[in-house]
Amino acid sequence: MLKNFLGLFTNDLAIDLGTANTLVYARDRGIIINEPSVVAIHKNSQGEKRVIAVGQEAKNMLGRTPGSIQAIRPLKNGVIADFEVTQSMLRYFIQKSSERRTLIRPRIVICIPFGITQVEKRAVKESAQSAGAREVYLIEEPMAAALGAGLPIQEARGNMIIDIGGGTTEVAVISLGGVVYSNSVQVAGDKFDEAISNYIKRKYSLLIGERTAEQIKLLIGCAYPFEEEKRHEVKGRDFKNGAPKMIEVSSVEIQEALSEPVSIVIDTIKTALDRILPELSVDVIDNGIILAGGGSLLANLDILIKEKTNLPVALAEDPLTCVVRGSGKALQDLDLLRKIISV
Repeated sequence: MLKNFLGLFTNDLAIDLGTANTLVYARDRGIIINEPSVVAIHKNSQGEKRVIAVGQEAKNMLGRTPGSIQAIRPLKNGVIADFEVTQSMLRYFIQKSSERRTLIRPRIVICIPFGITQVEKRAVKESAQSAGAREVYLIEEPMAAALGAGLPIQEARGNMIIDIGGGTTEVAVISLGGVVYSNSVQVAGDKFDEAISNYIKRKYSLLIGERTAEQIKLLIGCAYPFEEEKRHEVKGRDFKNGAPKMIEVSSVEIQEALSEPVSIVIDTIKTALDRILPELSVDVIDNGIILAGGGSLLANLDILIKEKTNLPVALAEDPLTCVVRGSGKALQDLDLLRKIISV
């Protein structure tokens, strides 16, 4: 009875506001939302905009909307590109997260890329406050990912985490509750999709949408060859005559298509290993590298990183939800939250 009564006064949330997906963790309930970061906007003849769909419903409209409707992603490379639309998206997810009417607005923890500017941080905070948050705390994604992966972040030893999201890849080494090294590159899951689209256009003169490219990546995409080659039928529009067309592509071809963005990710990891202090290098050799984020699910990426670095590499448990689960841990432990928030 008392717990139900107290529940009327709080509905604390942790939000992984990602370029590709937004995940929401509710205190005492776990992950309650996992939807694409897409918003569908209707624009009338007077230029007035109205949100008509958010999340999965809006993503289903990508590439299929009439001229008056636009399905957009309001975040680019992990930061807000469209403040007004991001605010609408956050309001939708916050309202959807409320399982019951609460007497006060929620306290919200939001994950942000490491190293974003104060202006960008302020934009995230103001968006959440305008969308209904009482208090807003920001946590850097590598720290949240490390927490979600169960790494001992407060110990005096280096732990390397690589968070490959939709817009950015972040490589970080964490020790004593802080990020001692971090580097990010704007190459991740979205660039993988773009590379596949460009390859198929260049080789087969076939135009495909981003949803089709993502499906190819998920079904036969790989960073390192499969033991047995895979094939997949792809439908699109012929670039030369505009007619519908179907082709078949192989996993070997998609690996070739992905080679350039994957190489950039590998180079970013190598740069990190070259620049960290010798003591931290020893820790990384002992502890290995942990991969998190949806982009790390690219088949055999862990095998390629292991081959290129000669270090043990492991995927975090459920990499796609790793960041929001880490934020959820901080939400449950206010002392920990105060130590790791980004100001």
